[in-house]
Amino acid sequence: MSPAPYAVVVPKGYRIGAWEVREPLASGAFATVYRAVRSTAHGGGLPRRAALKFLPTGTRTPRQLRHLRDLAEREVRLLRRLRSPRLIRMYDTLTVDDPEHPELDGATVLVLEQAEESLDAVLDRSPAPEHAPALLAQICEGLHQLRHAGWVHGDLKPANVLLMADGSVRLADFNTAAELEGTHAYTTAFATPDYTPPELLWPETDERGTRTRPSADVWAFGVLAHVALTGALPLPGGSPQARADAVMRYARGHEELRLSPALPDGWREIVRDCLAPAGADRPTTEVLLRRVEAAAGVPGPPRLSRLRPRGPRHRRPVLRAVLSAAVLGTTVLAAKVHAHVTAEDGTPVYAALPKAQAFPTGPNGKVLYGYHHCPRDSVCFFSEHNGNGNMCVWRGDDSDWQSGRATCDWTADAPVRSVFNNLDDDRPDRAVAYFRGTGFRPADADRRRTAQRTGCTPVNSMGNLAGTYAPRSHKLIDSCSSFTAVVDYLTPW
Repeated sequence: MSPAPYAVVVPKGYRIGAWEVREPLASGAFATVYRAVRSTAHGGGLPRRAALKFLPTGTRTPRQLRHLRDLAEREVRLLRRLRSPRLIRMYDTLTVDDPEHPELDGATVLVLEQAEESLDAVLDRSPAPEHAPALLAQICEGLHQLRHAGWVHGDLKPANVLLMADGSVRLADFNTAAELEGTHAYTTAFATPDYTPPELLWPETDERGTRTRPSADVWAFGVLAHVALTGALPLPGGSPQARADAVMRYARGHEELRLSPALPDGWREIVRDCLAPAGADRPTTEVLLRRVEAAAGVPGPPRLSRLRPRGPRHRRPVLRAVLSAAVLGTTVLAAKVHAHVTAEDGTPVYAALPKAQAFPTGPNGKVLYGYHHCPRDSVCFFSEHNGNGNMCVWRGDDSDWQSGRATCDWTADAPVRSVFNNLDDDRPDRAVAYFRGTGFRPADADRRRTAQRTGCTPVNSMGNLAGTYAPRSHKLIDSCSSFTAVVDYLTPW
């Protein structure tokens, strides 16, 4: 294998931790991703296959090392905090300790969920594919989830959009992701020029980096949508520099935006609004998602999760991981995706909708949502996906679903498939944490897998559960990101 195409060269068969490296999957300026298989019989909950992302944080010059470590820390910080149906999942992080291979010694390795291919590969094989609108709806959902959690991606492009085996989409590569501090965030100056908004092509930087906002991701989405739907970039030029010059002329009013005639009518205004010269004139991710769903013909729930300030950070990452296993999906594609449970360890993750034919459909063939049956200021659990089937309703805590304040008979021998937290916003305790055991405790069988102990659903959120169990108790708490509220209800391990 020639070193030239790869930022980090790892020989086939190289072992690190429980993993054996196979062939390379992709490489960027600072990292290389390899396919890997678990080399140990007992994986401790790890899947059989994964993708290993190597960042050379043990070599290079001191200045390069600082930059690379910052990139690695950004990605690890985001993936440790967030679990979402549209973000690639991280299983573990490792550091190479191998003085005999100085080119690898000290490298940071991210153990990631393995995808089938990138959107970049799809577009290379088939420009403007027929299913592009459905993919764009999922990509936009991922941006909204990031924004909702208080992050900016910073480098959205086809190479950083991954397609999974079930046809669903994951956003990946968060090296330049930045956490918002109010309305803006600070990131590195590195980005992909063709997807960079005009305000960041020649940005002012200081010791904290480049100041950015979520509107930068909206611009990148507009470029990506134009590429996916027409096979061409929206602004002309034979090189990245020529196209960057065209962007600046457009931003200064010296050149009009001429979108491709191949752009479908339903998408023309969406792309034009995303590419507004001023960030303040671009739509928010919440508004954008509604418009994209409509243009793509993708059914969405009656209302989206509202943007809220995140709860206080907690110093106990295990508790964060426990409650991060909330299995809520907001708006997802109704075809070519199905309820996703990690096959190797059964850990529930955010669920995508199963195939449409498995669910009640209306005259137009779209999947029906039954969440509207949930009364106001209530928490509702359903026996079927999308708020369908039997429903159990509560307005407060319940320590035992079978004999407590409200009896939910069907959960004795059937799993809960979806949930809607329809509590009022002005409640002091407006999130719901639910547990497999009575008395707000995990069931005995769950103590080996802390990520399965509980789920938590924020206020005004709804979606499908990917597990196969029914909770036995639930408690209202301040927020799903405020873990101190439920510490007393978790059995020590």
